[in-house]
Amino acid sequence: MPLSFEHLSVLTLVLTILVAGVAGTARGFSGFGAALIFMPAASALVGPAVAAPVLLVADGILSLGFLPRAWRLARRRDVGLMAAGAIIGVPLGAFILDHADPLTLRWVIAALASSMLLLLASGWRYHGTPRPGVTAVIGGVAGLFGGLAQMTGPPVVAYWLSGKESHGTMRASIILFFGATTVFTFVSYLFAGLITAQSLWLAAMVAPAYALGLFVGARAFHLASPVLFRRLCFALIAASVAMSLPIWR
Repeated sequence: MPLSFEHLSVLTLVLTILVAGVAGTARGFSGFGAALIFMPAASALVGPAVAAPVLLVADGILSLGFLPRAWRLARRRDVGLMAAGAIIGVPLGAFILDHADPLTLRWVIAALASSMLLLLASGWRYHGTPRPGVTAVIGGVAGLFGGLAQMTGPPVVAYWLSGKESHGTMRASIILFFGATTVFTFVSYLFAGLITAQSLWLAAMVAPAYALGLFVGARAFHLASPVLFRRLCFALIAASVAMSLPIWR
């Protein structure tokens, strides 16, 4: 069961806010990565069924400013095909999040984050010819991971990096796809009863740190080396996964 208000200590709140700030920085820079950092650690702190809605609400509201530019630069047709697949995947992920045992979910989230980290760090890319059917299936998988643990980005990144578009175009497409899946996920979480007073309150608490991270990350996108920042994100994801493992409790 999610933690109740009286069981949420000051230390837990502070740690959750700090993790949100780091996650927001990764999101602002690359367009994704927040869940890979936030979900393993926050799931250990407040439980998966609280952590996922918190990230959804905070990210969904604070990322609205990225959408107009993303709409202009994104591959809108591919985003639409992926979003069609996500309509199926997101509710399934939300159902699992709502009904699965929290401890089991923590292991699943840690395993998912580790797998996605290995996928991204390995440099593997999809090298087939992008087809509408394949694009929709990738959207379904991304939606499943998003509904379950807000980890929508890695399958999409591995797929879209196979193209010849610039990093800026790919980043815009990811942001636009996230905007669509945020709507699907919010509706699914609302029907599942996962959007609670506690998750909204905690989202409001972490929002300033997450917003600061988004700002810093977006500025770093234009100033920093993508290779260096990518390696830093990988290290932060690995640390988040390692510290969140249930074996430490």
